[in-house]
Amino acid sequence: MDDFTEENLKNNCPHCDPNSFALKYPLEKTSKFWIVCDVHPLTEGHILIIPKKHLSCIGEYQENDYSEFLSLFNKYSDFIRKTYGYVSTFEHGKIGQTVFHSHVHLLPFKGSSIEIIPEGLNNLALFSDFSHLKDVFRKEGKYLYFSIGDKKWVVNTGLGSPRFFRDRFAKAIGNPLRGDWKKMSQNSKLMMEAERDIQDLRDKWNSFKK
Repeated sequence: MDDFTEENLKNNCPHCDPNSFALKYPLEKTSKFWIVCDVHPLTEGHILIIPKKHLSCIGEYQENDYSEFLSLFNKYSDFIRKTYGYVSTFEHGKIGQTVFHSHVHLLPFKGSSIEIIPEGLNNLALFSDFSHLKDVFRKEGKYLYFSIGDKKWVVNTGLGSPRFFRDRFAKAIGNPLRGDWKKMSQNSKLMMEAERDIQDLRDKWNSFKK
């Protein structure tokens, strides 16, 4: 039987181990966060912001973690927007996770919310400030969050499933085979493509920050 206790998840967490494959391609590290290239990118430009502390989602961030996260989020959103033309983000707030440690996805995607949530607008609620996620998490213990451009939404958690946003963004981007990162990791062709995407992203980041 799988052991999903908090202690076991933390002890076997790839985002807690600085030597794990998940953290192989860092763009920056601070005292509180890793900013890395997703090792299973949905597309070139796919970045993760990961707290070093074992936290489940933004909803659990303490104030000092939260303020630094906002600064990093704005910094890397700006990089993606200026480099690729547009930016979208998502996080599985303790639902739909396959790695049980907060990791906020930032990636180039320009489309409509209906491409991600075809079930309809009645399953979406717009919000403007990340503090809303902390309120939702405090009340419900979970959330599904995504953004496209400057618009942010929480999604009806009744729709939630493992890899919820990964699968949907992968399909909308046109790379459906990249949605399931476990299967992707076993596909040598996809991983070679991923390596090229990661290297291109790193080169663009290094040029951008000069």
